[in-house]
Amino acid sequence: MARLSFLFLAVLVFAPATASAGVFKLYGEARVGGMYGDGLSGDQKDNAFFKDSKGLGYGGAVGGRFLVLDANIKHTQYRHDGALSTWTQFNGGLAFEIDTGSPEEKKAHTSMYIELGAFVGFGVGTGAQVDPPLDATEVTDKGFFLEGQFGIGKHLNKVFDIGVVVPVSWGYFFKSGAANDMSNQYQSYQIDVMLTLRANIRFI
Repeated sequence: MARLSFLFLAVLVFAPATASAGVFKLYGEARVGGMYGDGLSGDQKDNAFFKDSKGLGYGGAVGGRFLVLDANIKHTQYRHDGALSTWTQFNGGLAFEIDTGSPEEKKAHTSMYIELGAFVGFGVGTGAQVDPPLDATEVTDKGFFLEGQFGIGKHLNKVFDIGVVVPVSWGYFFKSGAANDMSNQYQSYQIDVMLTLRANIRFI
């Protein structure tokens, strides 16, 4: 995570002139891909949520970005070993986009782009399909995490983008039960590779 944060900050410092000129936008994404994760330490590392849930993932995200400040909510369902689990996380941090195309492509909103982000967040997971409305008895894991994100894609027009996003995160998690019970705690990491289709509403 330290290397990801350093890379993000270096690009933020040295490449602002090439960054997208958008000031404020709202966006929504559909995502499908895969996830790998594992426990690192703690009494529950062998039962880590992302270790047990690795496999096919699909879901979506909604968020807003003002300059380089970004906040979003992501919800993902993971299918694994004939079972299904869900993960919902709330992120806040820094993110920006660099258009790599020609001036003509940028004007027509058809250029390629690279996107970098660094976030802190909180998430909750369930070991099964959610039975709405979600209540505390369905939550199996919750935790705080740091996340670095890299993406590459293409603007299809002024509204839609298609691309691939790779979030890498580390977190400190708690199994259901008393939060101060060390036997319920663990640390783990997670890597997603997701194909994304994004819709943008640009205000400025």
